[in-house]
Amino acid sequence: MKARMDQIKNELHTQSYKLTPQREATVEVLLENEEDHLSAEDVYLLVKEKAPEIGLATVYRTLELLNDLEIVDKINFGDGVSRYDLRKEGANHSHHHLVCIQCGSVSEIEEDLLGDVERIVEEEWIFKIKDHRLTFHGVCSRCQAEQETAVGSLSFKAAR
Repeated sequence: MKARMDQIKNELHTQSYKLTPQREATVEVLLENEEDHLSAEDVYLLVKEKAPEIGLATVYRTLELLNDLEIVDKINFGDGVSRYDLRKEGANHSHHHLVCIQCGSVSEIEEDLLGDVERIVEEEWIFKIKDHRLTFHGVCSRCQAEQETAVGSLSFKAAR
């Protein structure tokens, strides 16, 4: 985590920004919760535990700055809530997501699956792609298994 924090500090410095204590606390929360997709309010509540004096507006500004500098990705899964996802070190693009429409779980796909699509779009439409995001909405394996169990249970009861 220290190496990633140093890298983010260098990225900020390169863009003429400092890693203030408030920004550092915000980045720490994002690093500690890298598997989650936290809203600004989630980040704020966790940062507040580290830095009780911090305000919600400061967290919002920090998250927007980190998004502008492509350190985090601001994502929306269709529920009206912006979430922040720490961009993987050295990543050229945002990673992809699988969103379960039943339980709300979010899984990540790290592989860049759209290389061929990007090439075609750039060549056919003469469009320079800077980034892309892909989100699949469906039913996760856990919810599918629960549905199968429930259906099997109903079928068993009906057969009796």
